[in-house]
Amino acid sequence: MAEAPILSVTKVRRSFPRAGGGELVVLDGVSFDLREDEIVGILGRSGCGKSTLLRLIAGLKPPTDGQVYYLGKPVSGPAPGIAMVFQSFALFPWLTVLENVQIGLEALGLAPPLIRERALAAIDMIGLDGYESAYPRELSGGMRQRVGFARALVVRPNILLMDEAFSALDVLTAETLRNDFLDLWSEGKLPIKCVVLVTHNIEEAVLMCDRMLVFASNPGRLVADIPVDLPQPRDRGDPAFRELVEKVYVAMTGPEKATPAPARADRLPGSGIATIMPRVSTNLLSGLLESLAQPPYGGKADLPVIAAAFHFEVDDLFPVAETLQMLRLVEVEGGDIRLTDAGRKFAAAGLEERKQMFRRHLVGHVPLAAHIRRILDERPSHRAPRSRFSEELEDHMSEEAAEQTLRAVISWARYGELFAYDDQTRMFTLENPS
Repeated sequence: MAEAPILSVTKVRRSFPRAGGGELVVLDGVSFDLREDEIVGILGRSGCGKSTLLRLIAGLKPPTDGQVYYLGKPVSGPAPGIAMVFQSFALFPWLTVLENVQIGLEALGLAPPLIRERALAAIDMIGLDGYESAYPRELSGGMRQRVGFARALVVRPNILLMDEAFSALDVLTAETLRNDFLDLWSEGKLPIKCVVLVTHNIEEAVLMCDRMLVFASNPGRLVADIPVDLPQPRDRGDPAFRELVEKVYVAMTGPEKATPAPARADRLPGSGIATIMPRVSTNLLSGLLESLAQPPYGGKADLPVIAAAFHFEVDDLFPVAETLQMLRLVEVEGGDIRLTDAGRKFAAAGLEERKQMFRRHLVGHVPLAAHIRRILDERPSHRAPRSRFSEELEDHMSEEAAEQTLRAVISWARYGELFAYDDQTRMFTLENPS
C-alpha cells in the first residue's frame, strides 16, 4: 500500500471578483500530491498563480473551490507544520539575527532556554554562527536569506515552501546557497520532510527538484508533471540535464490539450481588445529578430539555447517571444522559436522599412492598437482621452493589467508611428491623420 501523501491539493480553484463584475480566475482545477522526501518544483510564467498556490497551501488564503489537505485534514488556516521562505527576506530590521530566528518559536510558547538553544542550532546549521548579534542591515543579501531559512526551519516544519527564495540574489550567491541547501537536504540535516519550490528559473528546478509541475497561465492550470531522475549533485552540462530543461520549455510552449492547434497567439490571456499585453521594448523585439537571423541560428533556435546565450529567465524571454509571435514575426512551438518570412524581412530591413512593417503588423494583429487607431480616425478632432480606453479595458481585466496593456501598446505605436500619446494631457492623437 502506497504511503499517504503529506499534502494533497484537490481540484483547487481560486478566483477574485472584478471591479466591473464577473471574476478573475487565477487557478483552475489544480490537483497534485506531495510525499515525504520530495522536492517538488512549481514552474510557469508570471500570472500562472504560483505564489497564490503557495499561499493556499500555507493556509494564508482559502481556495474558492476544491480543497488542500495536510496530513489528511483540510487546511482551513495557517498550518503549524508548514513554513515559508520568501523572495524578499522579510526580516524585522530592528531585531538581531538571533531575535529574528527566535520569533517563530516565541509564537509557539516554548520555554526561553529551549527557544535560544534551537535558534542557535538553526543559525549554526545554515552557516551564520558568529552573526547572532548582527542586524539585517549589516548582512549581505545571501546572509539575510540564510536568516530567512533559519527562521523557517527552526520551527521544524514538515513542509517548507520556498517562494522564489533565490531570485533576489546575485548568480554566485544563489548558486552557493542552493548547493548548501541541497547538501544539508541530502545529508538529512534539515528538519523537514518535503519541499515545494516556486521558481521561474528552469535550470534551478532541474538542479534541485525530484518532480517539476509546469503550469499554464490565465488561469493557472497544471499541464505537465515531469519527474527528475538524475542523481545529485547534478551537472548543467550533462546531456540528460539539458534534455530535461528542453522538456520543460516544450511543456510551457506546446499546445494545450483543451486548445485546438495551431493558434499560438492565443496563449496571451484574453482575446480581442481584452488581451493582456506584456511590457516589452521594441529594442528587445528587434534585437531578438536580428540575433535569430544571424549565425549560428539561421532563423531557428531552441528556446533554452537563446535563454542561455542572452541570460534570459523564463519571465524575460517568454514575453519577448510571445509578442513577436502575436505580431506573426516568429513561430514558437515545441521549445523552438523560428522566424516567419515577415520576421526575416524585418531583420534584414532598414529602420524606416522596419517601422512600416511593424505598423502594419500592429494594426493587423493587435486588436487594441487597431481599435485606438480606428477611434482616432473616426473622430473629427483625431483625439481621444486615455480614460476612453482604460475604462473599456477594465471591463475585462484588472486595473493593473489595463495599465500594463495600454503602456505596452503606446510604446509599440510610437515605434510604428501609428498614433501619438501625451502623458501630461493623457490624450491619444493622430499627428498626421489620413
